[in-house]
Amino acid sequence: MESLRKYGERPYSVVVLHGGPGTPGEMAPVARRLARTHGVLEPLQTEPGLEEQLQALKDALLAEADLPVRLVGHSWGAMLAFIFTARNPSMVDRLIMVSSAVFADSYAADVFRTRAGRLTAEETEEVSGLLRALGDPCVPDKDRVFAELGTYIRRADSLDLLSYKDEVTDYRYDVYERVWGDAAGLRSSGGLLELAGKIRCPVVAIHGDYDPHPAAGVIKPLSPVLKDLRFILLEECGHEPWLERRAHREFFDVLERELRDG
Repeated sequence: MESLRKYGERPYSVVVLHGGPGTPGEMAPVARRLARTHGVLEPLQTEPGLEEQLQALKDALLAEADLPVRLVGHSWGAMLAFIFTARNPSMVDRLIMVSSAVFADSYAADVFRTRAGRLTAEETEEVSGLLRALGDPCVPDKDRVFAELGTYIRRADSLDLLSYKDEVTDYRYDVYERVWGDAAGLRSSGGLLELAGKIRCPVVAIHGDYDPHPAAGVIKPLSPVLKDLRFILLEECGHEPWLERRAHREFFDVLERELRDG
């Protein structure tokens, strides 16, 4: 299976990380756009554990990237990028977190409440059934269930989507379950925020005002522990800024500026 995509020409100085975990390929539209002006790498991470994904990312960058890189992570990928940068500070000269997952457990319930409030009663019932199926050991095709659940989550996470093609190459619930379990444990233990002291490069957080992941869940935990953090709020923008009709142009303008001027 393909594990790394290359866009543009060397130097490969920009790396984009997908969310999920378990949804490789979703950052392809961002990588293609950035490749107009940068050489871009898009790792497709299917390793079944946090440590395995961190090692695979390091191996890919050592083999193909022109170090140090600008690391752009979306959602879960923003958190992975944060961990990677802390573990490998000499390999990253700017960390850009797009629509990051929250960095403190106290904000996690807000995500679920906001999503539930945006779905109809019928959709909520469908989501409950899909979640039950994912927790049922007798259900054989959990990847299909995981993909179907993703359509409802995207609906709740988005304000006004452009037409789009789903570019996830392979929905993997087993990867989601294991990797997110590892990450959630690190967050709950306080170990995630402790890593901030090892990050030496500038950090930029780009977030939509309609994203159900509350911006406060990123900024409030990180502001006291990161020396160089800037926050950019995009108006009328949900969880995937590059797909939002009213915000995608501003998103790419901001992202290009941060990659160019940082």
